[in-house]
Amino acid sequence: MRSSRRLGLALAVLSSASLLAQSGAKFYVSPSGSNSNSGSFTAPWRTIQHAANSAKAGATVYVEAGIYHESVNFPESGTASEPITFVNYPGEAPTLDGTGLRVNNTQGLFNIVNQSYITVQGFEIRNYTTADPNLTPAGIWITGSGSGVRLLNNRVHNITTTAEGSGGNAFGIAVYGTVITPISQLTISGNQVYSLKTGQSESVNVDGNVTHFTVTNNLIHDNDNIGFDAIGGEGVGPTGHDQASFGEVSGNTIYNISSLHNGGYNSYGADGIYCDGCKYVVFERNLVHHCDLNIEVAAENGGFDGSNVTVRNNVFYDAYTVGISIGGYGNCTKGHLGCGGSDHVVIVNNSLYNNNTRNQGAEFQIQYRAGSTNIFENNIVYAGIQDVWIYGPYKGSSPTLDWNLYYSLPGYQQGNSITWNGQSNFVSFAAYQTTTGEDRDSFFANPDYISLTLPNLDVTSSSPAINAGSTSLTCSEGYCGGSKSIYGDTDFAGNPRFNLQGQINLGAYEK
Repeated sequence: MRSSRRLGLALAVLSSASLLAQSGAKFYVSPSGSNSNSGSFTAPWRTIQHAANSAKAGATVYVEAGIYHESVNFPESGTASEPITFVNYPGEAPTLDGTGLRVNNTQGLFNIVNQSYITVQGFEIRNYTTADPNLTPAGIWITGSGSGVRLLNNRVHNITTTAEGSGGNAFGIAVYGTVITPISQLTISGNQVYSLKTGQSESVNVDGNVTHFTVTNNLIHDNDNIGFDAIGGEGVGPTGHDQASFGEVSGNTIYNISSLHNGGYNSYGADGIYCDGCKYVVFERNLVHHCDLNIEVAAENGGFDGSNVTVRNNVFYDAYTVGISIGGYGNCTKGHLGCGGSDHVVIVNNSLYNNNTRNQGAEFQIQYRAGSTNIFENNIVYAGIQDVWIYGPYKGSSPTLDWNLYYSLPGYQQGNSITWNGQSNFVSFAAYQTTTGEDRDSFFANPDYISLTLPNLDVTSSSPAINAGSTSLTCSEGYCGGSKSIYGDTDFAGNPRFNLQGQINLGAYEK
């Protein structure tokens, strides 16, 4: 039954014929409606698809509470000044439910293909699955080209493949730029994405020719493969246009991401955040914990690097294997899986604690092809009982390290904490500094994190991290994004990154 509390709005609604041609048109969808209606407030449509078929540039479609069993396609684009908006009716939560729907090839419950300036906001999107390894369900599927698509405050969950061990895939939110004209000015913000079984795919991704994107303030958790991935080199985009680029990934909270029970892996291999061959992307002010690897900047495909990337002002704790990882994971020839690397990656002012809880990694891991153009600076590295700060077993992979603070829960255990450029068993931290020439201005001290119980990695006012950081890096060494400084404008908590004297703390917080 339609609520009488909204009947007053009906007087402002015109006929369907005039609305279709009018900027600012408003339409309504309700489980009690009919597609033979006008789409007005008092005579709503029944299906979201019918609304998508009817709405033109400038229209807003309000979808009322209820369960809609549809896979929705958008045949029209909006414009920059007159987008098409599909939004929950205020105070209500419409649900797009895939229960019983068949997946065709790669298909979402919302599908935006070669369209621009469409907003999808305030939906619950759930229960889309397949047992066929050749089919791929998605909560939201965006592909082709287009500008100005916005995904805001949606809840995406239980999108699954039950064929993980046979190569099956699924996505929560997937964006594939497949042609020379990119997908650009994309916004993914305020969404919650959880309880996914994605096989060899990701919870949320941007892949191929996707440029100038923002992924902000999302909550991604309890999924069995990568949380967020910006990807290049998979052949999704055309040659020369196959790298997600010029992005901001900020303010996201990502946790409980592990492929241990994913039948396609059965190991600790899932990143909370992954730059797999992306370029010109800033990852900042993210909170990532209890993932197999909390963040990785690398590339899986030969001829591609994670390049001109900045990782700043993030908090990473309780990873199962690795807090931060750079470099390609395989020592193979160009053109083979695993042959990418990292180049001009700046990792600055992050706070790490107790990563490597399964004793299979390190706080900071350095893999193949991660040379001196990569910089690790102003970070707090506080290891747990496994006491491994740096694990870099491959000769020739030697990024530039300095101005970091190192500490371990059990205190420094001689020879256990650092493997650098294939060398380990340093007799002291000073011996490591002298032998390698790295971390010349770094030191060993307790950073005085406020709490280790429910981790609060801000530091006390007496911490040795206060005003101990370097400010010498420039944008040319990584990627500044929208900031004038490579260190960012604000710290993890949103405070100014520099104090009034132009000094900077170590770690993610500024007092």
